[in-house]
Amino acid sequence: MNFIKFLGTGGARVVVARQLRASGGIWLSLDGTNLLVDPGPGSLTGCFSSRPKLDPTTLNGILLSHKHLDHAGDINTMIEAMTIGGKERRGIVLVPGDALYGDDPIIYKYLRSYVDGIGELKEKGKYKIGNIKIQTPVRHVHGVETYGLIFKGKKTSIAYISDTKYFPGLEKKYKADILIINVLMVDYYKYNHLCVNDARTIIETAKPKATILTHFGNWMLRAGPEKIAERLSQKTGRKVIAARDGMVYKLN
Repeated sequence: MNFIKFLGTGGARVVVARQLRASGGIWLSLDGTNLLVDPGPGSLTGCFSSRPKLDPTTLNGILLSHKHLDHAGDINTMIEAMTIGGKERRGIVLVPGDALYGDDPIIYKYLRSYVDGIGELKEKGKYKIGNIKIQTPVRHVHGVETYGLIFKGKKTSIAYISDTKYFPGLEKKYKADILIINVLMVDYYKYNHLCVNDARTIIETAKPKATILTHFGNWMLRAGPEKIAERLSQKTGRKVIAARDGMVYKLN
């Protein structure tokens, strides 16, 4: 079955620190390839508490949009789980360069030989894991090196807009059948994150068949993500869904 499973829908420090929403990332199964995106704190627990369970040893790859804790807290744990502690070398890991190099890398060096390969994400990059083609169309405006992702299968395309401040032209970079948007805030604030009006602009231009909102901060949780998704559906004339922890979205 082709599906997207949300192991967590929480974003921002307070929501993740208090686990008001889980923060395990997104599991994508498409055309016989399994990928894990942004395995934040609790990703491994989320896999095994899932119904049915998700087996990390079936992963073909792990990807990070960026190295902030709520997106990458379990990256080393998931590499260990995917390879059974290095006993079975497998999987491709794709991350921004600052997750590997510099003063503050986050992937342990001893784990890097456990996998089949580690690739560095770059703007306008093109990659392939299993049967899925992957693109990073543009670098985002965020506190660290950050990229969104486009996944292309045989018949289905999925775009993931990770954390970023809105900038002109962003919405034109992520046209796909299914669009996943990290919407931290209801209204614009000083943080480099998207708000509800930004999401509306993106949806109206990209015109996906369905949009899934996730990565909610306290502001969004208080306002009610489902209510916001319903209003966006009415205003844009497109299908908009608010993700829930553990939600499975089946892909035709």
